[in-house]
Amino acid sequence: MQVLLSSGSPRRKELLSLLGIDFQVQVPHTPEVQLTDENPTDFCSRISREKALEMARANPESLVIGADTVVVVDGKILGKPRDEDQARDYLMLLQNRVHEVFTGYTIVFGTRQRTKVVKTRVRFRMMSAEEISWYIATGEPMDKAGAYAIQGMGALFIDKIQGSHTNVIGLPLSDLYHDLKQFGIILSSLPGGSNHECSCTGN
Repeated sequence: MQVLLSSGSPRRKELLSLLGIDFQVQVPHTPEVQLTDENPTDFCSRISREKALEMARANPESLVIGADTVVVVDGKILGKPRDEDQARDYLMLLQNRVHEVFTGYTIVFGTRQRTKVVKTRVRFRMMSAEEISWYIATGEPMDKAGAYAIQGMGALFIDKIQGSHTNVIGLPLSDLYHDLKQFGIILSSLPGGSNHECSCTGN
């Protein structure tokens, strides 16, 4: 049984690798455009589902995982900054306050589907203008939702996390692991499992 990760994110690839299962990556072409009056939960739920279904239609015998992560402040979704000025605006908005990170993931296997959205609350410390400029100059914020990476240098400015840490990176591993078990995934790290292999049962 082939497992596919429908995502172009290297962070999600690294996180899924921690589960010890064999999988392949295919990059979806799903437009990530928020619909009118669509709230963040519905948005990342829908996008994750569309990503998974896009690959599932092309690979009907595979188990497919799609995911989408958004950073939200005051109900507004902050995507990847289009330039350094927008990155600065995002960081100014996030500093010295709490924001929310939502990750939606969808598992598709045959006729079965499972979609879940996990929320984590993150508090940023106050950042000086010099610190913001330094962080932007590293280039790290430019391809990250909300203009920061908690697993990188952005961790210097994180004061508190309430909820799943890996959710902020791109996949809530504990929740995903629980749901994958319902689809028959057997992890290689468990007693009786073969190293770097997985078994998928059921349909």
